[in-house]
Amino acid sequence: MDHRRRPLLILFLSLFLLACLLPTATSRSRRPKQPLAQNIQWWCDRTPHPEPCKFYMMSQNHQGHRLKHKSNFRVKLVQLALNQAQQMKYEARDYTQNGEAEKLKAVFGDCLKLYDNTIFHLNRTLGGLGSKHGDRDNHHRCSNLDAQTWLSTALTNIQTCKNGAKDLKLSVPLFTEAKTLCYNVTKMISNSLAISAAFLTRPEREELMMSESNKNNDVDEEDGYPRWFSRQERKLVTVSASKIKANVVVAKDGSGHFKTVQAAIDAAAKRKYKTRFVIRVKKGVYNENIEVDKTNSGIMLIGDGLRYTVITSSKSTSDGLTTYSTATAGIDGPNFIARDISFVNSAGPLKGQAVALRSASDLSVFYRCSIIGYQDTVMAHAQRQFYKQCYIFGTVDIIFGNAAVVFQNCVILVRRPLSGQANMITAQGRDDPFQNTGTSLQNCIIKAAPDLKPVVNSVTTYLGRPWQEYSRVVVMKSYIDSLVSPLGWSKWGNSDFALSTLYFGEYKNFGPGSSTKNRVNWKSYHVITSATEASSFTVNGLIAGSTWLPSTGVPFASGL
Repeated sequence: MDHRRRPLLILFLSLFLLACLLPTATSRSRRPKQPLAQNIQWWCDRTPHPEPCKFYMMSQNHQGHRLKHKSNFRVKLVQLALNQAQQMKYEARDYTQNGEAEKLKAVFGDCLKLYDNTIFHLNRTLGGLGSKHGDRDNHHRCSNLDAQTWLSTALTNIQTCKNGAKDLKLSVPLFTEAKTLCYNVTKMISNSLAISAAFLTRPEREELMMSESNKNNDVDEEDGYPRWFSRQERKLVTVSASKIKANVVVAKDGSGHFKTVQAAIDAAAKRKYKTRFVIRVKKGVYNENIEVDKTNSGIMLIGDGLRYTVITSSKSTSDGLTTYSTATAGIDGPNFIARDISFVNSAGPLKGQAVALRSASDLSVFYRCSIIGYQDTVMAHAQRQFYKQCYIFGTVDIIFGNAAVVFQNCVILVRRPLSGQANMITAQGRDDPFQNTGTSLQNCIIKAAPDLKPVVNSVTTYLGRPWQEYSRVVVMKSYIDSLVSPLGWSKWGNSDFALSTLYFGEYKNFGPGSSTKNRVNWKSYHVITSATEASSFTVNGLIAGSTWLPSTGVPFASGL
């Protein structure tokens, strides 16, 4: 061999050996055979909460199954979280049966439902992740974004249960003691979220924000709707309710199939096939609370106009209820649509928290609706939601919860609060850094309601405050009137809670209250100048809207 080539050969062999020794993307996820305990420890050490991970992995891995890839690890984490969540529900049921206080019964009435929903979403996630990736016809298969959404919801449900005890000022050991199942289930779901986040690759995120962007921006100038809307979809959102063929009609005067909205919803729940079920609610004031169960999917409520079709009640926390259970409308069933209806909580400002609309409906739409209350008007509780051309009235924490939600072209009317209160437009509840949740206000109008205008200079109004540690809110391309404080954002009380972990942002807003010159100087507050960063909070970036909104027939802007 030519001696001049020997150094090159030696260099090549050295690099080859080094490459073999260094961990690659595959070797990081596919570990070599090793004792079971070491294998589990290696995987669990990559989660935010390794100790419960190791404990449950070791105690329930009786067959000595080794984890070869992060996909196996994710499925196992969700399975273990599900097992513990089922035990948590039994524990809560026993605790409820032993409790006699009315307030305790109110809290655990909610908790049993919320825990059941957590189990439902963990099962849903497990079924989707357990499906064969090559089986595209398997309707149970879920995307990585679906998995992250449903895991986020499972965690939010547990937090909501705890919040109910806080609402009624109860100290419940089941929620506070570190050894309880509630405590450990929370950590196991958090671990699942952290590992699941690794599957949301950069190309997948970019595809979400860029997919069909040309088509979504291709607007027919004649009627204002995207050209890719079908004739049937345009008809659904443009023609009057009286011309739409509904499955059932609700009318107070007895001229329809039912006199109450809930009776129509209950009838829909009994249908054999879960296709779109249209309920027309004729003109009238319906004094009732409505509930759409998590298994009752595809409901569409169409009113005769937000001024004419009104669903109202007056439950509040002053009645000994949790905030969660005060809702006039509680929507859990997926693919829900409401159009041309008002949801009202008429409890008034003196009664404390009183929710007009609570939604945990995945892939849900509220179009041309009014949502009217005072404190805690809209509980955007969980999952992916879209509000278009809605009017929202309230005072303290007007929009709160932990959904991934976009409010587009909505009008937020801030009312007069109680003496000494400050108005808060948002209070977002993201409790884990890996939850894919957040509140986005895009192309909205924020201004004073008629009752606030006479005293607007004596009331402080903020864009939001951090309800939970990783609270995330962005206001972009919206009109902000002078009622909003120059600081823009408020602390939670007098503490510095969440100021280093939250994400509050503003992008290209306008109006007399939009200047960011004197905004808060927290490092977690952002004056967004990058269109790419702002795009993360659009319909495509936050709720993957282009994959599901077209089928609803509701017009939307996918990007900025």
